[in-house]
Amino acid sequence: MKTRITELLGIEHPIVLPGMSWISKPELVAAVSNAGGLGILATGPLSQEETRASIRKIRELTDKPFGIGATLLMPGAKENAKVGIEEQVPVINFSLGKGEWIVEQVHAYGGKVIATVVNEKHAKSAQSIGADALMVTGHEAAAHGGDVTSLVLVPAIASAVDIPVIATGGFADGRGLAAALALGAEGVAMGSRFATSQESALHNDVKHVITGKSENDTIYSKNFDGLYARVLKTPASIKATKKPMNFALALFKSVKAAKMVDLPFWKLVAGVFVQFDKIKQLSYFGAATEKLEAATIAGDLTTGVQFIGQSQGLINDVPSVAVIVDRIMAEADAVINRLAKQ
Repeated sequence: MKTRITELLGIEHPIVLPGMSWISKPELVAAVSNAGGLGILATGPLSQEETRASIRKIRELTDKPFGIGATLLMPGAKENAKVGIEEQVPVINFSLGKGEWIVEQVHAYGGKVIATVVNEKHAKSAQSIGADALMVTGHEAAAHGGDVTSLVLVPAIASAVDIPVIATGGFADGRGLAAALALGAEGVAMGSRFATSQESALHNDVKHVITGKSENDTIYSKNFDGLYARVLKTPASIKATKKPMNFALALFKSVKAAKMVDLPFWKLVAGVFVQFDKIKQLSYFGAATEKLEAATIAGDLTTGVQFIGQSQGLINDVPSVAVIVDRIMAEADAVINRLAKQ
């Protein structure tokens, strides 16, 4: 299947693995790329040295195109993006920040840039600075999706820009891919679906819990990490989203996140006095890290919280990435052919 996304990125199938912290590791990234899609490495929890090592590990596992993600609001993200540029990674996907410098430097070596957006204003801004494509994240998505559902957001943005759109949020099978193409997208990103693959680093216990949940078993709240986010509905997440965390406690807990990306804590504290709103948000992110790690890495859903999309209602098994991609493409082709005959 050829679309503007497959042509732009040099991939076989218009399917993308988004960068999910602690999940989109080299093995999963390479598996998606080897299956004909585009795998994107999550660099959020990584130091610069870990990012460089992960990029080189991916290159040992695949000779296909891949990318890295950079959430620019997060500490260490700009430094990790620079590592990706130094390593001439084929694709860099940025979000929550100004990416002009990324576009300029990535284009200088012939790479491509995907901007993640949740509204038309940011989509047009990303196009204006030279982004090659957009990852448009609807309300159904895991973690930080937009306010508008993919059914409306994707065609609205696809009509507002000239660059290709990758639809994200609520897509987990071939029917979703066919629907996304009908909405004006040129491909899909499927986080929850690939998170529950055999190659995913998500704890196996959590994978199997997800396969037994429905589309109704999520919570969308601002109280978990300071931004509206969608998480798996459990007693622990109900408690964690009941009310916002005390800022002082969040700042204290963010020490762990600062250490994780080699950010001296004194810089975090000093920033409170010059960029209070930004540092407040970073503190909430840092405080949430402990609960996210408990679920994703340790499989502890009694105290941990797991990001997941509403598409979990479409997920009922844990196959390999290759099986997932083959299944999606066969189903999408069948749907498109059936509609063409009507």
